[in-house]
Amino acid sequence: MVHPAALELASVTKRYGTTVAVDAIDLKIPAGTYCCLLGPSGCGKTSTLRMIAGHETVSDGDIVLGPSNVTDLPPAKRGTAMMFQSYALFPHLSVIDNVAFALKMRGIDKPVRHGKAMDLLKLVAMDKYAGRLPAQLSGGQQQRVALARALITEPQLLLLDEPLSALDPFLRIKMRAELKRLQRELGISFIHVTHGQEEAMALADLVVVMNAGKIEQMGSPREVFNHPRTEFVARFMGGHNVIVAPGGKIAVRADRIHLASPGSVWDGHSVSAVVTDIEYQGTYVQVTLKGSDEGDLVAQISEVEFDRSPTDVGASVLVGWDPEMAHSLGHV
Repeated sequence: MVHPAALELASVTKRYGTTVAVDAIDLKIPAGTYCCLLGPSGCGKTSTLRMIAGHETVSDGDIVLGPSNVTDLPPAKRGTAMMFQSYALFPHLSVIDNVAFALKMRGIDKPVRHGKAMDLLKLVAMDKYAGRLPAQLSGGQQQRVALARALITEPQLLLLDEPLSALDPFLRIKMRAELKRLQRELGISFIHVTHGQEEAMALADLVVVMNAGKIEQMGSPREVFNHPRTEFVARFMGGHNVIVAPGGKIAVRADRIHLASPGSVWDGHSVSAVVTDIEYQGTYVQVTLKGSDEGDLVAQISEVEFDRSPTDVGASVLVGWDPEMAHSLGHV
């Protein structure tokens, strides 16, 4: 029986020569949490994941899993398992032998390890394919096998390095639901590296936004999306306009923006802009605008509202928002 464990990173730093990839980050992840490390390429999220796994040494700081300091332990002694982006299945082994491989290395008898492997293949709905080779599976099926293989050692923590990036959009959404279901059923923490904001918001209990080796902000998906602390978070999470206001920079969600003709009287705050692009997105119409000081602005207008008051590329408009919909931005 696996007991979920909390994870704590205390002033964890990773240097590659003179380059600081991860800069003294502090992070506490409660047991049983689905955590997404989110950020652009080169922000330090994968280096952080690999240090937790033991595949990268820690330059400074400590990694504590449950009651144990695991900073200097080899990967196999940590109580963690990692699912790699490439899946890294053995091409010459059957599905069941791929999943059971770690138990074979521990000297566990074939009937016992195959029994446990089959239980996990049932968990990921791959038991019917136990005798196949990896080359006979689709990308989504290979991913399920890689998940089962990572879970067979009963880790306290599962680490996932951009596990959905190789899948097509439809399958990505399906596997997203599967990952969340598995995490809930197993009760252990999943730490999932991604650069996809939508993926992080759909999966995570805790979103950790990283930039230039530091944590810019962490919190629930709704908290981080609705209350970005910095301009970087507002822009990276998407769906926000960063606007220069008299008291400093503010963020206003794109779906909280309204458009009116230049001569209109707007009760809230407003700026003048010119429409540069219009895209129909099904449930809404996305209007891109160029403001004088703000640069590009985006408004997501409901289809009904847009049809009631349509506009065209090149038109001058008033971009307005209610003051209570604006969120002040600061610095880390």
